[in-house]
Amino acid sequence: MLQIKQVAAGYGSIRALKDLSLSVPEGSIVSLIGANGAGKSTAMKTIMGLLRPQFGELTFQGRSLIGVPVHQVVGMGISLVPEGRSILTRMTVLENLEMGAHQRTDSTIQQDIQSVFKRFPILEERQQQLGGTLSGGQQQMLAIGRALMARPKLLLLDEPSMGLAPLVVADIFRVIQEINQEGTTILLVEQNVRQALKIAHYAYVLETGKTILHGKAEDIANDPRVMAAYLGGSKAG
Repeated sequence: MLQIKQVAAGYGSIRALKDLSLSVPEGSIVSLIGANGAGKSTAMKTIMGLLRPQFGELTFQGRSLIGVPVHQVVGMGISLVPEGRSILTRMTVLENLEMGAHQRTDSTIQQDIQSVFKRFPILEERQQQLGGTLSGGQQQMLAIGRALMARPKLLLLDEPSMGLAPLVVADIFRVIQEINQEGTTILLVEQNVRQALKIAHYAYVLETGKTILHGKAEDIANDPRVMAAYLGGSKAG
């Protein structure tokens, strides 16, 4: 579904991605892991069209994403839940969800809002509450719900567990698995490497902007280098 070959990208003279190559098969959960500053969030921004690659190939369902504006990337079927959530704090929960569907013209938007409420009942209870007054976990639920309102084929999740309590993290990862099982392909960037490798089918390790290791998530979790660097020397399973 998504194919990235030797992509380099960055900010001005700073090249955060030097040689990123990865593939996301349809129907899978693929995890991209690495230390802070490895280039993971830059990769997500590049896929969405927020950054233009300096070189390399980037295709989605056989179509190049290079130079495609963000709104057209969303229209092609890719949604991003960004690091930090970026919800609209002065708009209500319901208005945030409606904004997620702003490009749609079909008649099932209200039906999809109800689907989000079914997935996250607390959002239905607080649908008239301003987004900025929600807890961190509720804001993350809203950010995911808003992204789903665009009906993505590929959902990009950038650090969905950041700053959340362990019980909330468990709920978020359960929801990620459910979304995937219902047919949405997922590319996951996550600081909680142990949890990410538990639910992913395949994983890539990014170091200083380069893909240095990839394989089945179970194999990556048991790789001595990954165990030492990210898992405290113990297995992820």
